[in-house]
Amino acid sequence: MAIVHADTDGFRNEVLDAKGTVLVDFFATWCGPCKMLGPVLEKVADKHPDVKVVKVDVDQASDLAIRYGVQGVPTMIVFKDGQIVNKAVGYKSEAGVEALLG
Repeated sequence: MAIVHADTDGFRNEVLDAKGTVLVDFFATWCGPCKMLGPVLEKVADKHPDVKVVKVDVDQASDLAIRYGVQGVPTMIVFKDGQIVNKAVGYKSEAGVEALLG
């Protein structure tokens, strides 16, 4: 499944109302570790077509970052059927991201 970008308006549809597993990457364009995480998320998305990967730019959607307690980027939050099931802050390897998925 392709990586989707969501803003405040699209977050409910892309994440909260989605069935199954959604991995949300809260990132910033100026963040070095976020840039390193991009290719890792693409690999995970390719290997796990049942997982939706959604990227949220914290500078464009600061209200979402505040709502979900994002204090550092990158922050990844895993949702299952709209409910938070896991969270991690900082760069993770491909194996680390897959471990978040459970």
